[in-house]
Amino acid sequence: MATRHHRAREQSLSNQAEILDAGRAAILQEAQGLTALVTALDHCFVQAVDAILNVERRVIVTGIGKSGHIGRKIAATFAATGTASFFLHASEAAHGDLGMVTTGDLLLMLSNSGFSPELRPLLAYARRNGVPVIGIVSKPHSPLGRASDIMLQLPDAPEACPVRIAPTTSTTMMLALGDALALAVMQRRGLTRTDIAQWHPGGEIGSRIAPIDEIVACGEPLPLVRWDAPMRDIVFEMTSGGKGVAGVIGEDGRLIGVITDGDLRRAFDQVLTARAVDIMTPDPITVPSGTPVEEVLTLMNNAKITVLFVTEVDDPARPIAIAHIHDLVP
Repeated sequence: MATRHHRAREQSLSNQAEILDAGRAAILQEAQGLTALVTALDHCFVQAVDAILNVERRVIVTGIGKSGHIGRKIAATFAATGTASFFLHASEAAHGDLGMVTTGDLLLMLSNSGFSPELRPLLAYARRNGVPVIGIVSKPHSPLGRASDIMLQLPDAPEACPVRIAPTTSTTMMLALGDALALAVMQRRGLTRTDIAQWHPGGEIGSRIAPIDEIVACGEPLPLVRWDAPMRDIVFEMTSGGKGVAGVIGEDGRLIGVITDGDLRRAFDQVLTARAVDIMTPDPITVPSGTPVEEVLTLMNNAKITVLFVTEVDDPARPIAIAHIHDLVP
């Protein structure tokens, strides 16, 4: 019995090793393809970036099969980085969707072999209507390679598939090349994080780059006490605010300090005599309205605090809201 269990365990370990070897081999093969792609970039890549920068209307990405799936992602990346773009299915194009393509557009066509028959109606239409074509293809003498105004040739790298058939390395290189084009164009345009933010209002990205005043409640009553407030008033404000902090304001209503739960515990022996000014932390950390959420989170983490006040843009002592780290982390 023990011998049988031992053999079963050895077989299980052997199977795990084979699986890990297969996974690593696939990743390494694709990585080698990407390394070859880096070396292969030349003046044609520069021409492609310039053509995209100068397009009057839209970059229309098209492909068939696995290349089509990659094309959808590339079109989405262009759109998310400031280049008007959409994906056109090559098969549907020949059945009426060619009307989506017009003068002023640019076609980015993906095909590893370049011989896909579904691309031929698109190529003919583009030629008739003066629509420039950037081809991403591995065979320069294919129909797509010959018809492209700008050809970006994929290196001759083996597929990561064990029988070297399923599109793997080739599609990985296509995806990387599409990202490279989109990001090079974005850099040339000089787009900033603020520019990109307008196209990412939702999800985790949207929440990280949104201004802090879109996340926290502005205009609601804040847990504030006067500098001479007794401990009883401080505890009341902190409890009603629910953030574990109270801001301390001077005679002019400007923020001069904060009091946290920790400050209260440390001053417990002064509960009958202390005023807010006696136990507060002066010169509190604040952020102005409009600060991106991710910057606020970075500030909180670096300062090892969990709550801070949001202030008016031009006056860091005029609180308008309060932000707790739990409000900012999805």
